[in-house]
Amino acid sequence: MNELLGHAAGSRLLIVNCDDFGMYRAVNEAVVRSIEEGIAGSCSLMTPCPAAGHAMGLLRERPEISFGLHLTLVCEAPGHPWGPLAARETVPSLLDPDGLLYTFDRIPDLLAAARIEEVEVEFRAQIAAATDAGLAPTHLDWHCLADGGRADIFDLTVDLAREYGLAVRAWLDPARGKLRARGLPVTEPGFLDSFELDLDGKAAAYARRLREVPPGLSEWAVHPALGDEEARAVDPDGWRVRLSDYEFLTSPRARELLREEDIVVIDYRTLQRVWTGPHT
Repeated sequence: MNELLGHAAGSRLLIVNCDDFGMYRAVNEAVVRSIEEGIAGSCSLMTPCPAAGHAMGLLRERPEISFGLHLTLVCEAPGHPWGPLAARETVPSLLDPDGLLYTFDRIPDLLAAARIEEVEVEFRAQIAAATDAGLAPTHLDWHCLADGGRADIFDLTVDLAREYGLAVRAWLDPARGKLRARGLPVTEPGFLDSFELDLDGKAAAYARRLREVPPGLSEWAVHPALGDEEARAVDPDGWRVRLSDYEFLTSPRARELLREEDIVVIDYRTLQRVWTGPHT
């Protein structure tokens, strides 16, 4: 895997990707700081969200930032809902009775109802929102749905990635196995979603996980945000998680640990080159 990515066999490679870019401004500000001042290497943009325009403006000002598209079929902020980018009449199976995207607690209902052709319509609309703005994403992943939530959604995303010249994040073993069989780069087992970590002792848990990063490719999906009034109003259940991510990612200790452990933080541009190579 390392040699496929252009690194020595024993290298410890880590993707630190900030998810949910565009969700609200306090997320956007923290994501940029986590990349420019901290240890994060990339981010994933949610184009249907209220602060997506602000996020895309930040990306236009910073073309050096590697970003993917956080394909969004779930609204995680029910008090400040967002809907699809495609016309509602073209994606009815993706919408709840109020005509909005399903909330986190109703993901099973979404996955039972979603028609794959309508998922494709919405995913294409979300990709187009970025590319039509002159931005160049590196990869595709999903908001609140590990590997898309269904095998056919994962396969559709891989097909879209090949069409648009992008990479895809794979998290669980079935999806990782599909990509590995095609000679494409996948992470080691143990993909980290920062919402899985307890708030108590979180910085120590992060430090321990950095020391335990194995040789090969690993990935952390982190969710930084500032803990301001907006965050507390929009995201009452998640802002503490996001603030604690931001505090660790931008801490001197995090940078020290990367140096001490000789961990190389990479971004999805490295994987994108393999995905778009002639052998794939």
